[in-house]
Amino acid sequence: MAELVLIVDDDERNAKLARDVLERAGIATLSAATAAEALQLAREHLPDAVLMDLRLPDLTGEEAARQLAGDDRTARIPVVALTAQPIDDPEAWAHAEGFAGYLAKPIDVLAFPAQVRRHFPPG
Repeated sequence: MAELVLIVDDDERNAKLARDVLERAGIATLSAATAAEALQLAREHLPDAVLMDLRLPDLTGEEAARQLAGDDRTARIPVVALTAQPIDDPEAWAHAEGFAGYLAKPIDVLAFPAQVRRHFPPG
C-alpha cells in the first residue's frame, strides 16, 4: 500500500508545494485547509503521517494535534509540525507540544520527502 500524508495548511501555495514534492517522490497526499477538515480526513483515511501548520483559521496546530492524539482511531498517527514560525529548540518544543517532530518552512524540496518519511511508523 502506498504511503499517505495529510498536509494541513491554509496557505494553498505552501500546501501545493508540499503536495507536489511528496507526490513526485511517490508519496500519496491529502490536503486540508482547516483543523476540522484535517480531523475528518485523518479519521477517514488514517494517513501514515500528518504535516500540521501551526496557524489555522479554526484551531491552532497544537490544538488539532492534541485532538488527533486523543482519538483512539488517530492516536498512533505521527503529527509533524510544519511551520515558518521561529522556535528556539524545535525538536524539544515539538515533543513538549505532542508533535512527532518539526519541519521548517520554507521546505527544502530535495530533502523534504526523506524528512517526512523519517516520521512514518515502522513496517
